[in-house]
Amino acid sequence: MSASKSSLAALTLGAVGVVYGDIGTSVLYAVKEVFGSGHVEFTPDNVYGILSIFFWTLTVIVSLKYVSLVLRADNNGEGGLVAMLALASQSVKDKPALRRVLLLVGIFGTCLFYGDGVITPAISVLSAVEGLEVVSPAFKGAVIPLTLVILFGLFAVQKRGTAGIGKFFGPITLVWFAAISLLGLVHIADNPAILWAISPHHAVGFMWHNPGTTFIILGAVVLCVTGGEALYADMGHFGKKPIRLAWFSVVMPALTINYFGQGALLLSKPEAVKNPFFMMAPDWALLPLVGLATMATVIASQALISGAFSVTKQVIQLGYLPRLQVRHTSVKDTGQIYMPFVNWGLFVAIVLAVLMFRSSSNLAAAYGIAVTLDMLITTVLTFFVIRYGWKYPLWLCIAATGFFFVVDLAFFSSNLMKLHHGGWFPLAIGGAVFILMTTWKQGRAQLNAALRKDALDLPSFLEAVFISPPVRVEGTAVFLTAETGNVPNALLHNLKHNKVLHENNLFVTVRNHEVPWIGLDKRIEIDSLGHDCWQVIVHYGFKNDPDLPAALQQVRTQGCALNPMTTSYFLSRDIVIPTMSHGMLPWREKLFAQMHHNASAAAEFLNLPNNAVVELGSKIEI
Repeated sequence: MSASKSSLAALTLGAVGVVYGDIGTSVLYAVKEVFGSGHVEFTPDNVYGILSIFFWTLTVIVSLKYVSLVLRADNNGEGGLVAMLALASQSVKDKPALRRVLLLVGIFGTCLFYGDGVITPAISVLSAVEGLEVVSPAFKGAVIPLTLVILFGLFAVQKRGTAGIGKFFGPITLVWFAAISLLGLVHIADNPAILWAISPHHAVGFMWHNPGTTFIILGAVVLCVTGGEALYADMGHFGKKPIRLAWFSVVMPALTINYFGQGALLLSKPEAVKNPFFMMAPDWALLPLVGLATMATVIASQALISGAFSVTKQVIQLGYLPRLQVRHTSVKDTGQIYMPFVNWGLFVAIVLAVLMFRSSSNLAAAYGIAVTLDMLITTVLTFFVIRYGWKYPLWLCIAATGFFFVVDLAFFSSNLMKLHHGGWFPLAIGGAVFILMTTWKQGRAQLNAALRKDALDLPSFLEAVFISPPVRVEGTAVFLTAETGNVPNALLHNLKHNKVLHENNLFVTVRNHEVPWIGLDKRIEIDSLGHDCWQVIVHYGFKNDPDLPAALQQVRTQGCALNPMTTSYFLSRDIVIPTMSHGMLPWREKLFAQMHHNASAAAEFLNLPNNAVVELGSKIEI
């Protein structure tokens, strides 16, 4: 019992550090952007109204929508938009047209994650370092260079993994929440009446008297729920209970106290609006607070970078991106990975964002469209999961998701007004990634169609070969093929040039599925084709780590004497030739051909031993 309690405590502490780092640092800029926008007249009633809107936004979007509803939609214990997309597409698999639309919508939502992944580290670290301007205006010129140095250091250490520093994330973020609570309490003590802002009538009153202003400022209010998606995405790492416990016991109280403390400060000192968070602190505490805020924002950024690695790996498994180099940074935790291309691609985009926007206020104008559209997509997918997957009555599904849909739509509509002020930036990133993903998916479909058109039937081919069999050599040959039942090009080349056949031959097709995990008991299917030849299908979920040699060890129980020391893996290295004939647009065919050329080798992706791989090339026109 005590071990279980200590495990829950450790997971809860971990969730505080990883899951809530992003939303925990939103206190740095959310209030500043609402009151600094110039749209809200500075009166006590308006301060109460805005604080009430903040509290009820946190309650409705995070407490009710994500913690109470969305966390229930787990895909074998996994969460996040990819897991939700897989659940939704499985729920409507008997409706092909609807399934195709949902897949496109869900994939677009996943692409927006990358836009969010660029803006969030930029705005978080920049807003923390801007605290130096409160210490002394002389530091103004150092803010951007220091921000870039911190971000470079963060991305440079990714290849070492987070196992070493990860254990400090929870305690440091816990200290951060304690610090922001203490700052808030000090100012609430000066004006305890500010706590009345918790009453929803202040929010309703503000919205009733200022409908136009309310609509405009929703684009800034949404900053208080930045990172809300993370608590669903990280469900697989920590579980529902620790995430819920961390939210209600630590995060929600700390955020509420700090926001109300900032409100109390503004009532007594309106000029603090230029940076209310840092102006809550006494002079002697400013530098330590800037240091702590910087650490907290780096941790928040780290969680997002790790999330980008995980999401990219899952999307590759689902077939929407080419294979990329994946390095495992921990021998204990298979989920800890490093992807060089994603890492440095994100870094370049973040540097671009910092240099283009130059302040957290300008970045706040760019922030919101991507995250609110993601929230809207999550709500839509949740409807299809609970309606068609869980078979709940239609009225209940509409009641459960309709309210959140209206709220999300209001936030998204408000953020659309930021489009010309920088909102285009994360959308442009998401759009570019969406083009890459859909081009790859469609290109792969055309490539497989071209392979099928010219393919020979494997059983018939083997029958013909064994009428006058070639020389058999000892060992096992593993031929990888995209389609079961077809003759791999590598086998044709091997027979043509080497004129031999191994004593054991495995024709292996790797299939990825829209579920997070597939257990070892369902890993392989094997059928004998006679003459010591077998057709093998290997199954992986989108969270499984492909390891083909390990999976093929199971064929020993089926009568195939597989010895790793005498096994060779034959791969076809296809070169795609765009023909500009039909199918995709010419520029997309060229893009697909380039993506295919630059894809990481299948041998590395499937964890094949380097000294046992034979690649045989062929040209294929699409």
